[in-house]
Amino acid sequence: MKVFCGQANLTTGSVEWLEEDEHYDYHQEIARSSYADMLHDKDRNMKYYQGIRAAVSQVKDRGQKALVLDIGTGTGLLSMMAVTAGADFCYAIEVFKPMADAAVKIVEKNDFSDKIKVINKHSTEVMVGPDGDMPCRANILITELFDRELVGERALPSYEHAHRHLVQANCEAVPHRATVYAQLGESRRMWSWNKLFPIRVQTSRGEQVIIPHLELERCPGAPSVCDIQLNQVSPTDFTILSDVLPMFSVDFSKQVSSSAACHSRQFEPLVSGQAQVGKIKSTMAPFWAHSNPEELQWRDHWMQCVYFLPQEEPVVQGSALCLVAYHDNYCVWYNLQKTGPEKNGRVHPVRPVCDCQINDWNRTDQYIQALRTVLKPDSVCLCVSDGSLLSMLAHHLGAEQVFTIENSAASHRLMKKIFKANHLQDKINIIEKRPELLTPADLEGKKVSLLLGESFFTTSLLPWYNLYFWYVQTAVDQHLGPGAVVMPPQAASLHVVVVEFRGLWWIRSPCGDCEGFNVHIMDDMIKHALDFRESKEAEPHLLWEYPCQSLSEPQQILTFDFQQSIPLQPVHAEGTIELRRPGKSHRAVLCMEYHLTPDSTASTGLLKLAEDKGDCCWNPHCKQAVYFFNTTFDPRVPLGGPQTVTYTVAFHPDTGDITMDFTLSDALDRGC
Repeated sequence: MKVFCGQANLTTGSVEWLEEDEHYDYHQEIARSSYADMLHDKDRNMKYYQGIRAAVSQVKDRGQKALVLDIGTGTGLLSMMAVTAGADFCYAIEVFKPMADAAVKIVEKNDFSDKIKVINKHSTEVMVGPDGDMPCRANILITELFDRELVGERALPSYEHAHRHLVQANCEAVPHRATVYAQLGESRRMWSWNKLFPIRVQTSRGEQVIIPHLELERCPGAPSVCDIQLNQVSPTDFTILSDVLPMFSVDFSKQVSSSAACHSRQFEPLVSGQAQVGKIKSTMAPFWAHSNPEELQWRDHWMQCVYFLPQEEPVVQGSALCLVAYHDNYCVWYNLQKTGPEKNGRVHPVRPVCDCQINDWNRTDQYIQALRTVLKPDSVCLCVSDGSLLSMLAHHLGAEQVFTIENSAASHRLMKKIFKANHLQDKINIIEKRPELLTPADLEGKKVSLLLGESFFTTSLLPWYNLYFWYVQTAVDQHLGPGAVVMPPQAASLHVVVVEFRGLWWIRSPCGDCEGFNVHIMDDMIKHALDFRESKEAEPHLLWEYPCQSLSEPQQILTFDFQQSIPLQPVHAEGTIELRRPGKSHRAVLCMEYHLTPDSTASTGLLKLAEDKGDCCWNPHCKQAVYFFNTTFDPRVPLGGPQTVTYTVAFHPDTGDITMDFTLSDALDRGC
């Protein structure tokens, strides 16, 4: 059976309805999952195995049968470990049907069908009794429900229900306990992800300063965790203000409560500074807090987390403060106080809510310099990028009149407040409508002499989605005057480089055998899911978090001339990329470059390439696109001799998307 799925056109913004396979969503979920990353994590696997052996032994030592409940079994790996460790029977719960079906096959393939029952339900739907899913309660509880901040995958409600209905009192649990640790820090770089800093512009009238509005400064933000590979943040980018603090623990062998709670820890700052962020180790410490940094396990499924405090708080060495952690069923948030919540009456405040909404200094300076070259005293400017400060820069640099289109209600509200804070509400006209609906009346009957755009839109995920600017330019073309200048992007180009990742390749690498258990069926399931259309596309990643080395030189593969009309037919390109450095070829990385003026280019991707080792330095403010080679070679095997990658790419003007295929040469496949 076929189903219709709504899909946004990447450039026009309209919703189009496509006919898809009825299991389309399942295939997407499987193809983009990171099951492989978790199964490649030997440190995690072996510690789970050790814990399971200990739990089974303790139950057996009491003279009882070892009955296991495994919630979120996935491939069934932990259940198979339990049976191997001596468990008498396992009930493996998996709510995601494709994964549950795979678990049944994997269990059968490993000859455990008589000891493991896979139940395709949510754990809260499992029934115990003679006619239920389980004849009696289990006495060992095994789970892997945790995300980076412990509570985000509804772990606490699942545990709460399991203890009430599915397991015996005082059961053994693996893991037995989890502890969340925090460390207070000051980091201007990380704080810039959360706050808008003042922007200083040198003009003919002296220095002009663009400031954020007061509501944005006071906004507590949202309780959303910023999960990053904290080990990749340079130590020079932050200052540690406190020791590592154990904030709260959960004992999974006892009744667990999912009620909202708060936990506080008093500490004396190590140094004076401005407390801005809390670095939370939901299971895995960064290298500076790790007991043995040399044996640090790379992983992408459990990273460190950064939480932004509601406001920047001054801390003074020797003056005690209280760090307070609050959590509900879904998320955790933090506050810094002079006294604990018991003393000032603050017990369980509601989640902070963001009620407001750029700090790439190099990019801002590039745009300022580019604007200086094209602005004239009589310029009538139209800005067409989401939430852009270009309109303010144009005004300060001397434009006669400035209009800005903000078709997003949120961006419209934000920009009105910023304009008011900078006393520009009567200087810049905001137009709240889609570009194609613009009328001469909106522009007060004037023709635009300078069309401005950052080629950045809030709905963009992959680098080329910002080609929406080209479509906007076409939509407003009738409002441009003779000789109008389009700036910054006069043109754009798509670039590619083949790289070797130190760890990111795990998320798509076949597992084969995992800790002695055959999980080839899962590999086959993922490979099958990758045959579907959307699952074969490139994926967005912030690559500054993932160390990699280039195996090829950066290569331009497509160009887009914004001075010309959008082509009516797809634009194709094909060619080869020579691999110049030895290594393990894992992925192709694609990024865009925008040519602001003939002498100025802004890159969303590679900023610097170390010639000796090929280490890549990526733009930290943009996501790059990673294409996973569609081949059966083992990425752990080094390449031998000079090889090539063959590519075909196509830009489709009707959707604004880019399709691609990158294939390693036949010689490489035979060599592997």
